[in-house]
Amino acid sequence: MNPRTRNSSKSRKPTKPSPTKKRDEYMTNTGTKDSSSTNEEGPPTSDPTIPLTYFLDSSVGGGHFGHGGGQRRGPNMEVTVHIPLRDFYTGANREFSIEKQVICETCEGSGSADGEIDTCSHCGGRGVVIQKHMLAPGIFQQMQTVCHACGGNGQSIRHPCKACSGSKVVRKSSTHELHVERGMPKGMRLNYENEADESPEWVAGDLIVQLGEQGPQRGETDEERTDGTFFRRKGTDLFWTEVLSLREAWMGGWSRNLTHLDGHIVKLGRKRGEVIQPGSVQVVKDEGMPIWSRDDEGTKGKEKFGDLIVTYTVVLPDQMDKKMEREFWEVWQKWHQKVGVDLGKDSGRPDSGNKKKDSDVKEEL
Repeated sequence: MNPRTRNSSKSRKPTKPSPTKKRDEYMTNTGTKDSSSTNEEGPPTSDPTIPLTYFLDSSVGGGHFGHGGGQRRGPNMEVTVHIPLRDFYTGANREFSIEKQVICETCEGSGSADGEIDTCSHCGGRGVVIQKHMLAPGIFQQMQTVCHACGGNGQSIRHPCKACSGSKVVRKSSTHELHVERGMPKGMRLNYENEADESPEWVAGDLIVQLGEQGPQRGETDEERTDGTFFRRKGTDLFWTEVLSLREAWMGGWSRNLTHLDGHIVKLGRKRGEVIQPGSVQVVKDEGMPIWSRDDEGTKGKEKFGDLIVTYTVVLPDQMDKKMEREFWEVWQKWHQKVGVDLGKDSGRPDSGNKKKDSDVKEEL
């Protein structure tokens, strides 16, 4: 062989396949070359009874158009766990249980007592059947439906598992740990990955836990018997209603010790002579809920709190001893004549025309 021929063979580029050949190779690899051909790696495309799960399984989890297979994902499960207000304030670790669907341990999710699984004779293992309906003479419609004999999985079981009755799954209680951080808001949603209903047909979805608040209850221990148990929460603020007697509201000279949710004391009170009107509101700064933040490191050592909003209500006596009533009346009348106010005249209302004594028209202090 002469050198020129040898050198030319080395530098020759590979021949490009024609467009027709490339198309034939692609259609062969994808199982679409011919309407009667089948693909060893996939189902026959000419067969109208391709199982629906084939497309679902290949299109969920990154398996669409040959980008890698993935098992179908199951639905998420949402539950609400109610905890007392004290746990929102102090933070807590609690356990809660839910009932969910789990894979049968007896048959390991096969549904068969002896481990033998047959192909469904009704659909031939495809999971679907074709039904033909005549719309008009000579006009037919084909419909693909899920096989009622196997439920669409293409398998039949002669000897079902006694534990799950062939369903492959059972209902079982599952216990999880709940971590509540200080100041977490009501309605907070916590995600537990792959802890939802299980099935051999899919990857378990997520368990989503929403935090709810329990109604106030009298505690069984001294730690739980606090005034704070009956606080009401709105955002980062806490609300409390303090009840006063007529003497306390009118003359002052009283004090209260409120036991907060974590046991520390909040002092309320008025000096003698300080009057509190019914419905008055007092704001006690920094005695509300801890202000929760997702950035734990950023708030470490700089914890902030909302406010405690105290509303005062006054309880009047239903009845009074006659002697006490007479003495109070004389005292009030004495001071009312000196500094009393005629509410009827000051309000600008017209005179009723009935002549009454000044002592009857004037109101008590």
